[in-house]
Amino acid sequence: MSGSGGASATSANSAPPAQDEGMTWWYRWLCRLSGVLGAISCAISGLFSCITIHPLNIAAGAWMITNAFVLLLCEAPFCCPFIEFANTVAAKVDQLRSWQKAVFYCGMAVVPIIISLTLTTLLGNAVAFATGVLYGLSALGKKGDAISYARIQQQKQQADEEKLTETLEGEL
Repeated sequence: MSGSGGASATSANSAPPAQDEGMTWWYRWLCRLSGVLGAISCAISGLFSCITIHPLNIAAGAWMITNAFVLLLCEAPFCCPFIEFANTVAAKVDQLRSWQKAVFYCGMAVVPIIISLTLTTLLGNAVAFATGVLYGLSALGKKGDAISYARIQQQKQQADEEKLTETLEGEL
């Protein structure tokens, strides 16, 4: 019995899900909702970017449509029921840390803007970039409470007073 319990504990520790990083349930849903809205805005803006004769705009539009697909696949696999591997991809993405998701989503959103800097690409990728920013903020962690901060400051102040007292006593 101890062998099976040890194996399950080892597998649970090897790939921590995003839930263990201190994200609350509502913040996790906010990130997912932002990802879905980012996918929708990327898809619509990508279609508008493709309706042109400029090749760079077409390339940026195609990249934005690809971004939309990847965002939907990662954040809302239930929107892609016709893709067999959607749940597998979503499960692997859920095992990534928040900062990894932030870098991935922000990087995906910046590429079309670099390819073609237009209002359509800026507005279309804004929500997708915001999704990366939300994941990045969650990677920073919670802000400390005022009580623990005051306790640390008080300890520093006491240590400084002790040093000053020792210095003054040493001079006398």
